[in-house]
Amino acid sequence: MKSWKVYLSGEIHSDWREQISVGVADAGLPVELMSPVTVHEDSDDCGVVIFGPEEDKFWHDRKGAQLNSIRTGTLLREADIVVVRFGEKYKQWNAAFDAGYAAALGKPIITLHPPEHDHPLKEVDAAALAMARNPAQVVQALAYAITGKMPG
Repeated sequence: MKSWKVYLSGEIHSDWREQISVGVADAGLPVELMSPVTVHEDSDDCGVVIFGPEEDKFWHDRKGAQLNSIRTGTLLREADIVVVRFGEKYKQWNAAFDAGYAAALGKPIITLHPPEHDHPLKEVDAAALAMARNPAQVVQALAYAITGKMPG
């Protein structure tokens, strides 16, 4: 059976990735989960830690963003499915960028967000092939797409 690569993009302040991981394992799905660096400080500071400090915050952030894009771009290109989570508390501009990049690559996208984001994300949802409200729905969608069996 094919091993599916699923990239989990977006919000890093809740346990939605862990919920999907547990659900995938419990369902016995042949899935490899991939994600960006989810430690906020590491993601922000990787460029200056590795390549040296910057006095200007713009260049500090730019170094980190460019270094992170090596990982993100590579994993998005390798993904069979991209799940993009937009959380309640913060604006995830990077998640919107990942969704657009995945759409440009022709990757199937599942968005995951609360109802209050329906209007602001209407274009992202229109490019997605599925929209979930919770991690359990993402697991059920993955199980159906992979096995062709209805949730039981």
